Amino acid sequence: MNLRNTTDRYGSLSIGMHWLMLLLLFAVYAVINLHDAAEKGSALRADLKTWHFMLGLAVLALVAVRLATRFLSGPAPGIEPHIARWQQRGAGAIHVALYVFMIGMPLLGWLAVSAKGAPIVFFGAPLPMLIGQDKALYDTLKDIHETVGTVGYFLIGLHAAAALFHHYVARDNTLLRMLPLRGR
Repeated sequence: MNLRNTTDRYGSLSIGMHWLMLLLLFAVYAVINLHDAAEKGSALRADLKTWHFMLGLAVLALVAVRLATRFLSGPAPGIEPHIARWQQRGAGAIHVALYVFMIGMPLLGWLAVSAKGAPIVFFGAPLPMLIGQDKALYDTLKDIHETVGTVGYFLIGLHAAAALFHHYVARDNTLLRMLPLRGR
């Protein structure tokens, strides 16, 4: 498999980063939902929140790698048969929104934890506080983080639904270009 994109398929770097980011986002959502279900004050609840922070920061770190991969892998493979201009623009807008989401959400979380005054640890490494402790600001940032988290479900769902629409209704190669281990 090529590392770089070809005219009909994404390269293995792009494919790997796409699916790794999906798994990571799934894990971020899973641990925070499990956190909400865990008993208040329990060690499990605290551990799940810590994992949510660390996985969220991993999203931030890997989105930089993903963007670099996107630019280094060459132009995106073409969609066959070609799609309408409005669909191209819509896809572009959703991709931009997903990148803003993958960068903005971890930063919002980091800012909220900083405003709370809680230590920020990334897999054992302490990270600096981005802002000083401020309870009112923490409450605001937490509310924004949770609201944008809900919007994230819709962005990810819309992206997946569009891929399935292209595969099963439009019958173009949009989804096939990003599937791993696809036979030639």
